[in-house]
Amino acid sequence: MTTIRKFVYAAVLAATAMNFAPSLAAAQEPAHGKFTLKHNVNWSNAVVPAGDYEFSYDPYQSRPLLTLSKLSGTRAGFMLLVTDSGESKPSDSNQLLLETVADGSYVSTMQLAECGMTLHFNVPSHPLKQMAKAIPAAAPSGQ
Repeated sequence: MTTIRKFVYAAVLAATAMNFAPSLAAAQEPAHGKFTLKHNVNWSNAVVPAGDYEFSYDPYQSRPLLTLSKLSGTRAGFMLLVTDSGESKPSDSNQLLLETVADGSYVSTMQLAECGMTLHFNVPSHPLKQMAKAIPAAAPSGQ
């Protein structure tokens, strides 16, 4: 049941991401555009709420940052570190790709086919933590 829920979650986000409307730009030039999130997503260390967004990415900045500005509802802004970027393939489409870890799904990749680039983001790895340790009871003395 959990696997089906994760698949549906990813499918809904993928369908939402198809609503990207980036401006026309050649590869490795600044990218700008708009998209809509139908539900909250984890993106790097931020929780990005559902709504309409405008994005901007300049590959020539000293620190590669994607900036998001929420256009609908309560205004919010996010600056997300891009860990890696590359050229998109002609077969790519505009979409957000999710990676599921123990505590939820995170945006791992933003494909901007119309801008000719693919942006990669950090997905936190959460190793299982030991919450308690069983200590064997000591044998009572005198026995």
